[in-house]
Order: sequence, then structure tokens, then C-alpha cells
Amino acid sequence: MMRITDTVKHLIILNVLMFVGTMTVGDGRLFYDLFAMHFPASDAFKPWQVVTHMFMHGGFTHLLFNMFALWMFGGPVEQRLGRNKFLFLYFSAGLAAVLFQLAGYYWNYLPGYTEVLNSGVTADQFSSMMNSGKVLEGLSTDMINSLQKSYFAYNSTMVGASGCIMGVLAAFGMMNPNAELMMLFLPIPIKAKYFIPGIILLDVISAFTGQSFFSPSNTAYLAHVGGALMGFFIMWYWRKTQFNKNRWDR
Repeated sequence: MMRITDTVKHLIILNVLMFVGTMTVGDGRLFYDLFAMHFPASDAFKPWQVVTHMFMHGGFTHLLFNMFALWMFGGPVEQRLGRNKFLFLYFSAGLAAVLFQLAGYYWNYLPGYTEVLNSGVTADQFSSMMNSGKVLEGLSTDMINSLQKSYFAYNSTMVGASGCIMGVLAAFGMMNPNAELMMLFLPIPIKAKYFIPGIILLDVISAFTGQSFFSPSNTAYLAHVGGALMGFFIMWYWRKTQFNKNRWDR
């Protein structure tokens, strides 16, 4: 069995502890309210959620698959990069995942916000509709449809290490392009240089069509894309500048 590296082990422990806290502290909402990533315009948003949401998960299966992927791909990447560079890659990918997903949320949120405020509704009234889910009387059907998209974005939350792990996965693929990988439900070996871009492409398609292929429909697909792209660009930059002797230093 492949040896688990120290940093990966500690990350897995933190994720498990946060999951246990979510399941045992209060009524299950306390940890979500404090540590899940809320929409920045929401009263529930806190600055630390930009990082803490990376250690939160929506259920045991979500946690299990993410931690399995972290162990499987994170160990080899940490061994090649060392602790500090691995952590920089991991959290940079997580932050990129937040930015990409929030960009998608704002794409849905801003049209309704702008349209309603231009109609004479005040910012406080708009905020009240977002928090209560109840619209003011006299609004047009088109405006209500826009508000529904704004409401979904405003009340969305992000949890999970998937964005971080997609960055690690991209790094693994660049380091080991000919490594053969397999999906659990498709036991056909595929080289990493084809497998990983294929996974990212499916996430892009899902983000713009809403069609889910291998994950739940509420998956933050843009977060996956953002994490993977950040992992790719970091590794590309390091290989081009710091590691110009065909080696990966600690």
C-alpha cells in the first residue's frame, strides 16, 4: 500500500474532524452556518469561510471520495514538491475554485438585483426578499424569474475540498502524464494526460448545461474547473521557471 505523506495525513484528519463536528455539534446547522462558504452579499457570510469551507463536506460519501482522491493523488504530488509547495498548490487551487464558483453565482445574481433596483425597489427590500423568499406585490413575471435566479445564488453555500483536489489532480497529471487511471465504474485504464483533461471538460459542460455526468446535480462544477486550472498554471509556471533542470525540488 502507498505510504501516506505527512501533510496529506494532516489534511485528511482536519477534514474528518470538521465532518464529525458537523454531525455532532448542535443540530447540524452550527458548523454550516459558521464555516460553509456563503454568498458574500448574504448576512451569513464571514471572511474565514473562504478557507474553512475547504474542510467541510455535505455527507459521508462526499467526504469519502474526496479523501480517497487526496490520499491517492496528494501523496505522490507532495513527495515530489515537498510540504510547502504542496500546501501552496492545494490552497491556491481552493481559492481559485471559490472565485470561479462565485463568478457563476454573481452571473445569476446581478441581473435580478439590477433590474429590481431600477424598478424602484430599495436595497433593503431586495435583501428582505432574498432572506425570506417572499416577493413584493406588483412585480412582473419576468422580474420574478430574475429574482428566482438571484435568490438561488444568494442562498447558495459551498463546501468541500474538491477544488483543492482538482488542483492536485492537475499537478499529478502534469508530473505523470502516462500514468494509467481508471474510474470505479469504468474499469478501463486511461493515461492521465487524457483522463484528467477529460474530467475537466465534463465539468465545463456540466457548468454551462446543468447536465450531471458522474456527480450529484448540486456539484459546484465551476469550482472544479477553477481548481484544476490553477493547479495547471502553477505547475506550468514552476516547471518553466524554477524547475528548468527537469527536476521537482523541495
